[in-house]
Amino acid sequence: MEVFDYIIVGAGTAGCVLASRLVASGRRRVLLLEAGGSDRRLWIRVPIGYGRTFSDPRVNWMYATEPEPALLGRRVFWPRGKVLGGSGSINGMVYVRGLPHDFDDWQALGNPGWGYREVLPYFRRLEDYPGAPDEYHARGGPISITDVSGAAHPLCRTFIDSCMRLGYPQLADLNGARTEGVSIYQITTRNGLRASTATGYLRPALRQRNLTLRLRAQALRILFHSQRAIGIAYRQRAHTHQARASQGLILCLGAVNTPQLLQLSGVGDTGLLRRHGIEVVAHHPQVGLNLQDHLDFSYGYRARVPTLNDEIHPWRGKLTAAVRYALTRGGPLSMSINQSGGFIRSDADRPRPNMQLYFSPLSYPAARWPVRRLLQPDPFSGLVLSFNPCRPTSRGRIEIRSADPLAAPLIFANYLSTEHDLAEALAGVRRLRSIAATAPLADVIAAQLEPAATGSSDAALLQEFRTRATTCFHPVGSCRMGPDAAAAVVDARLRVHGLSALWVVDASIFPTVTSGNTNTPTIMVAEKAAEMIREEEGDGVSWARQPG
Repeated sequence: MEVFDYIIVGAGTAGCVLASRLVASGRRRVLLLEAGGSDRRLWIRVPIGYGRTFSDPRVNWMYATEPEPALLGRRVFWPRGKVLGGSGSINGMVYVRGLPHDFDDWQALGNPGWGYREVLPYFRRLEDYPGAPDEYHARGGPISITDVSGAAHPLCRTFIDSCMRLGYPQLADLNGARTEGVSIYQITTRNGLRASTATGYLRPALRQRNLTLRLRAQALRILFHSQRAIGIAYRQRAHTHQARASQGLILCLGAVNTPQLLQLSGVGDTGLLRRHGIEVVAHHPQVGLNLQDHLDFSYGYRARVPTLNDEIHPWRGKLTAAVRYALTRGGPLSMSINQSGGFIRSDADRPRPNMQLYFSPLSYPAARWPVRRLLQPDPFSGLVLSFNPCRPTSRGRIEIRSADPLAAPLIFANYLSTEHDLAEALAGVRRLRSIAATAPLADVIAAQLEPAATGSSDAALLQEFRTRATTCFHPVGSCRMGPDAAAAVVDARLRVHGLSALWVVDASIFPTVTSGNTNTPTIMVAEKAAEMIREEEGDGVSWARQPG
């Protein structure tokens, strides 16, 4: 049986970071397991290609929730990356850290070291920022950040002008000293190609001989000796293998698969485990609970002026865009669909921004979801305006479906199950409508697309939200961090309560969902975790204490 110092399960957004940082000294032998295959695929590397990978089972787990009562019994499609780089290889590439109070709230929940000022150095450490380094940004990190403000569609300016008329400030940078306002979104690309943790962290680290990567290696269960994690059983090429970890095991499978693997391995609620005939290693009822996600709601509009639909719907336009991209790595194929947006308060009396906005100068038939082909937009000029409430209070759960590790888990998102979330949904829909009705955006809107206006009463607007809202692809929290083992899965150093040599490092540890996109905070978590794990060995270098 092979023996390594550390075994990292999951080569997604967090796993690639940890592998890179833990092998950097050359002293630790690390095994990195990934259930999916290589990210060297055209539609992963080309930024606009994520519209295809959303529905490609070769790189996507293609999960769906159980019927959601508050969404009229709909099952919501949950794409999750099953490929090197994980969901960071199939996401929309929006570079957003979240709002400072998100992390201050984590610390206030009993997690020392996770306040905004404490995590800011790790955000700086991960990025290669295009501007001058300052208190909030740094250059030379593994993840390249691109400012696309000069290439964004002109309608983004129209959207921003309407927001400014409503009193929302324009920002040059949503990740700087000020975070409340609207802007052109920065994206994670390098020279027109997707920049994920697989490309920025892992690929350089693979040159080192002390890192072993195994692709298409499906984790089956964690191996325990008493209460200590000692290894992993996994399946690769129709054979079952085992590997041992002398220092420990690090789970980086994300908010769906990390609690699934823990439960399959005997760590979870005793009743659930016994119901499926699984031997209990540790009664941990919080595993799989506290699941959170952002709900997205969109209005599509027919436009009076040309949009990206006019550029890339005709076959000649597709050819032109492809040639331009091949020659310059520029044009619409190098962009994210959500080119602008920001963080606003739906009402002036809100203590904090409670909505994230997205504006896309492109529209596509909603009926095609989940087959979201962004290169097949509507055959007329169109645009989309969207929002998600920032901090929902509804909580769902992840449960294993059976003892079969190859069976997809049950996902109960439990959307809109609190009065707070219903109020936020209603306030957000009203604010979205007011932005669309404000010039100059109102002047370029010819008509609302599906559905036609259904009325403006609270009941009508909430029914519309229930009918069409869907995920923002931001699931977190199912192995939350906290000081109390009865209420959390991991402690502030991301060690699983009550067990030894076992860490969880991914978005499942978020105590509360951050206000915006979750990929960048997940990278930050992995950077901080790598330092904490090295510190426990006595050789950690604290980046939080480094000058500059």
